[in-house]
Amino acid sequence: MQFLCKEYQDGNPRVRGLVTDTRIHLVPSLNPDGYELAHEAGSELGNWALGHWTEEGFDLFENFPDLASALWAAEERRLVPHQFPNHHIPIPEHYLSEDAAVSAAQGTGGGERVAGGDTSPPVPSSQVAVETRAVMAWMDKNPFVLGANLQGGEKLVSFPFDTARPSPPTPAAAPRPLDYEDERPELQETPDHAVFRWLAISYASAHLTMTETFRGGCHTQDVTDAMGIVQGAKWHPRAGSMNDFSYLHTNCLELSIYLGCDKFPHESELQQEWENNKESLLTFMEQIHRGIKGVVTDQQGEPIANATIVVGGINHNVRTASGGDYWRILNPGEYRVSARAEGYNPSVKTCHVLYDIGATQCNFVLSRSNWKRIREI
Repeated sequence: MQFLCKEYQDGNPRVRGLVTDTRIHLVPSLNPDGYELAHEAGSELGNWALGHWTEEGFDLFENFPDLASALWAAEERRLVPHQFPNHHIPIPEHYLSEDAAVSAAQGTGGGERVAGGDTSPPVPSSQVAVETRAVMAWMDKNPFVLGANLQGGEKLVSFPFDTARPSPPTPAAAPRPLDYEDERPELQETPDHAVFRWLAISYASAHLTMTETFRGGCHTQDVTDAMGIVQGAKWHPRAGSMNDFSYLHTNCLELSIYLGCDKFPHESELQQEWENNKESLLTFMEQIHRGIKGVVTDQQGEPIANATIVVGGINHNVRTASGGDYWRILNPGEYRVSARAEGYNPSVKTCHVLYDIGATQCNFVLSRSNWKRIREI
């Protein structure tokens, strides 16, 4: 934040362009009480891992509703997309109740692997964390397009899906015991897998050391195929992650950036850590201006909120915001894009995405359908 403010005031054209054209939200800490607990325990013998949980014992990153499993169950029943959406999946009503409980597959541990020290989390109550509720409300209020949560304990970029899809049962398979766990779940890619890889690579490749995978991981061998990036389900499968929720419930593409092995680097190392990540952070934020953007209006020029933007070949749609505006991150290429809204005839056009930073403008004007006119008469 200090860097952006100083460089903006000093007239840095790159930073000025980024700040002027981008609504940037910064959250210093999603779990301040966990950080305080870890700081008091110290970094020796892995005690910093205590900070992964809140004071009440929640692992916030895995405390969100598991929408991926709901989507896959609907797909198996052939309900998608006519009876079950492939985007903006609603939060289950039971999850929003005051005494809501997270499923047994969620909230069961942190992403870091540590050795030594007593890193057992406190035992949480059955309710969803208040921080989780606040983040979900924040996501619903703001039309986020791109996001990243900064973590530690490893040095890589992780992207959805974090949830591993269970292998489909075979008719000839033997009955499984009640405590059976699938050792080889299916690695399910998101419809935006290529876009997520691009975003992850944009950060890792600009980092000064993240792609030096010959050094191995912090706790295991390199899991990124020498690229510094990995799909979450391939590395550390877990249900109900913030990244999966963000992708399936909002327009936002969210990734996890693990900044390094040391959660509490020495003061003398902070400047180098900043230099390692500075270009990556700027490059990553600039990716929000890659793809297409525009406004959906009616023939009188009035914006249409909650219109659906459909990109051919990508089975995941986005919606327009309250002002009829939308943003859709896409890799370079040619796309057949349509805009649809209830009571209006759809509009289709071809949009070209270039390699240079700068989203292609693709506006849509929708005419009212005859059925809506008949109902109004």
